[in-house]
Amino acid sequence: MKIGLYPGSFDPITNGHLGVITKGAKLFDKLYVCILKNAVKNSEFTDEDKINMAKLSVAHLKNVIVVQEDGLTIDACKKYGANFILRGLRSSADFEFEFELNNVNKTLDDDIETILVMTNINESHISSSIVRELMHYNSKDYSKLVPKPVFDYIENIKKGKK
Repeated sequence: MKIGLYPGSFDPITNGHLGVITKGAKLFDKLYVCILKNAVKNSEFTDEDKINMAKLSVAHLKNVIVVQEDGLTIDACKKYGANFILRGLRSSADFEFEFELNNVNKTLDDDIETILVMTNINESHISSSIVRELMHYNSKDYSKLVPKPVFDYIENIKKGKK
């Protein structure tokens, strides 16, 4: 069985993330979307909110499971039996970062392979930080960058209800 793990902070999950997840769901028998805490980033959303938004976004993908972990990606792979790490590439700058990250991960566990997939061309400009910036300026245009259930969830948070 081919098991993949797609790690990220998903703060919030975007259409770009969902595009990568959809491709991963076709590549793997089982794909874990693993929400990891990023030690150097301050999150906009709680872990619970990120999990809920991710679950709403992938509900139609029957072989995708959303989990949350606090440690290293490699440790999460071992915990869930994943022998592949899925990562998305938006640009050549992403490749440089992913190349270095792959080398670190291979040092930690040579049996776990990284699979890089290109984001969909119409989603290559999307990042969680752009979504958060649009939200900061109260622009509803971020609705074009996140799955509809995520937009609805965030708007409900703003209104004080989940």
